[in-house]
Amino acid sequence: MERIEPESKAELALRVLVTGATGFLGSYIVKALLRDGHHVITLKRSFSDCRRISGVLPDIATADLDGAELETIVAQHAPIDAVVHAATLYGRDEAPFSSLMEANVSFPLRLLETAVSNGAKLFLNTDTFINREPLDYKYLIGYTLSKKHFAEWGREAALKGAVRFINVKLEHVYGPLDNDDKFTSYVVRSCVANVPELKLTPGLQARDFIYVADAADAYALLLRRSAAHDSEPFRQFDLGTGRAIEVREFVRHVHRLARSQTLLQFGALPYREHEMMHSQADIEPLTALGWSSRVGLQEGIQAMIDEAAYSH
Repeated sequence: MERIEPESKAELALRVLVTGATGFLGSYIVKALLRDGHHVITLKRSFSDCRRISGVLPDIATADLDGAELETIVAQHAPIDAVVHAATLYGRDEAPFSSLMEANVSFPLRLLETAVSNGAKLFLNTDTFINREPLDYKYLIGYTLSKKHFAEWGREAALKGAVRFINVKLEHVYGPLDNDDKFTSYVVRSCVANVPELKLTPGLQARDFIYVADAADAYALLLRRSAAHDSEPFRQFDLGTGRAIEVREFVRHVHRLARSQTLLQFGALPYREHEMMHSQADIEPLTALGWSSRVGLQEGIQAMIDEAAYSH
């Protein structure tokens, strides 16, 4: 899977602070930034599972948030040119709203202010497609509201001239190394293992599935473009393929490519309350910058199947 090459490593090299680097998307972003020649500093916990970035640990600087104050850590690694914020707390239904506000609003706001005071001119924030209609999608209401609130704070900071703030509204990202409890991973692993049956909703809800390495390349491109050229203080980008397919079609692709014997039971489960039935990115602003998704759905699914088969 060919990746986008940077324009000039020497000219565009930045000191970039990355959150969520040990997570699924964050680990791919770290590798994309390293390919562009940036100096990467990652914020994590001392107990974080670093398996996703084990191959690049010698090439990055790491700092443990449970070992020192955020302000001290950032100052030690200053100057900071940019921040890529990929950490998040989903919370699901059981998480207290106060925990979601701390993780998704208070902490990134402190990070934004601290990074700016240590030289940062650019903040790339990971938002979600879900909060286009936060009051209708009750399943993750606390998560969506908290992400929306931080994006609004970021916009205010940008309009006051403190920083350039880019808000990335990420669609349904998938690929190898994702958590096993994610829907796409669950489906792939179930089909590879040939479980007797897979109970599913009718699967008519449409999602814009974007391969994780393509998403990471978009972050790298936004960083390059924003660092090399003047831009508006606040910009927002949808990040997906620009194409939505029904969930049942995704599942059927997995089933066929895995040559699975699993019985697919569409309709065995009800939709979630207020299920969002269609989500699709408007990628025209990103494509105008020269980005495009390169990994097709079947190729991306095959990569997940290969990973699942190897670990099965």
